[in-house]
Amino acid sequence: MSGTTARPGLSGETAALSVHGPGGVLDLTVPTAVTIADVARAYAADAGGVPPVLVSRTGRQLAPERTLFELGLHSGAVLVAVGPGVPAAPGGAGQRRGAPQRRPSGYPATGLAAWMTGAVVLAALAAWTGIQRPPDERWIVVGLLGAAALVGCLPVGAAAGRRVIAAPAFAAAACLLVVWDPIPERLPTVLGAAALAGAVTAALGRALSDPEDGADEALWVWIVVGTGWFLIAVLAAIAGAGVQVVWAVLLLAAVLAARIVPTMAIDIPDEYLIDLERLAVNAWSARDRAPGKRGRVLVPTATVGTIAARGARSINAAGVAILVVTGVSAPMLLATADIHLDQIGARCLVGFGGATLLLVARTYRHRLARTALRLAGLSCLVLLVGLALATWHGDRLVAVTSAVVIGGFGLTVLAVAVGRGWRSAWWSRRAEVGEVVFGAFAIASLVVAVGLFRSLWELTG
Repeated sequence: MSGTTARPGLSGETAALSVHGPGGVLDLTVPTAVTIADVARAYAADAGGVPPVLVSRTGRQLAPERTLFELGLHSGAVLVAVGPGVPAAPGGAGQRRGAPQRRPSGYPATGLAAWMTGAVVLAALAAWTGIQRPPDERWIVVGLLGAAALVGCLPVGAAAGRRVIAAPAFAAAACLLVVWDPIPERLPTVLGAAALAGAVTAALGRALSDPEDGADEALWVWIVVGTGWFLIAVLAAIAGAGVQVVWAVLLLAAVLAARIVPTMAIDIPDEYLIDLERLAVNAWSARDRAPGKRGRVLVPTATVGTIAARGARSINAAGVAILVVTGVSAPMLLATADIHLDQIGARCLVGFGGATLLLVARTYRHRLARTALRLAGLSCLVLLVGLALATWHGDRLVAVTSAVVIGGFGLTVLAVAVGRGWRSAWWSRRAEVGEVVFGAFAIASLVVAVGLFRSLWELTG
């Protein structure tokens, strides 16, 4: 859009300017003799509000009484409109080196992982110690764990963001002591109830915590994992399914989550991706278009950084959750699959799932999530090796286990050989194919691991 001011030109020249600001982009064709104040008033008349302060592209504040000719501004110049009370960078230094005005949110991933690991270990040790005592002597430990969870949810203190992330672990440990039952068939439901207690505590902490603490993403992971674990365990108990069904479904869910999480971690607002004004206002619309806007969407730099940081925290928290779920479900699946045919499916699911996690880890850029996925994949393969050594009696299961383990370790050695991140495009394409193939084999192994294939075989036999 173009506009002019009332002041006559002294030099006889005109300049085509673009003024960028919160009210949109305004294109002006004005004489070079007009002052910066005239340009600011023209922008305010078009976008509304009070005349802003105009600065150059380098951040140098332009004096209102100076003319365009005196400042050396000609056609093609770009000015930036800022609020009247917002100071510009002095002397053309720009905003590139300015310090952030708001306190940074979140914590370093390594420190947060150490904090979470220590909290979970302490909660697990407290629960294990309480389980060793008679039921009537556990209430003291339950009370202490519940008090720790409640204090962790309180939004007070400098480390409130870290405490609220660790609070669900203490709540889950307290619930585990209350509902503990040593019968193996009830273990999935017992752990599901503890996971639900952690999810409820995470929801409470999320409601009380400050969004700027950077704990929202980790609490969301607590809620999703805890609620999902409980639903899987309860539905399996209602349906009368075997114990191994719960562990097999949890393990496969962790393997598939490694592929799904990165696509859901980054949530960009629609107005930054789609020009909503251009879609909503056309020749057949009765709405008026706001004057002075070119329709260009300007994405603030701070917003990009905030979205990226939020996605990084989500991916790191999900990686740790995948490691925990895999570390619990894989050994329990191998321990509960006691029928010969089910054992084959369980070992294939653990082996193919571990290989898939190792291959998926190569695509993760965040070190914490990448390390967690690699540990999860290696733990599955180590379990198979230990099981094969323990049952080495010439059984056919040993052949299946050895084939899966050798394939997994071969992929690991190959990954190290070609470099971190699979830098070669040729190797990367092969790794993508292998990831898809092993993932498909893991999904197919679920049918055998849960006993469905055996049940169908028995019915038809």
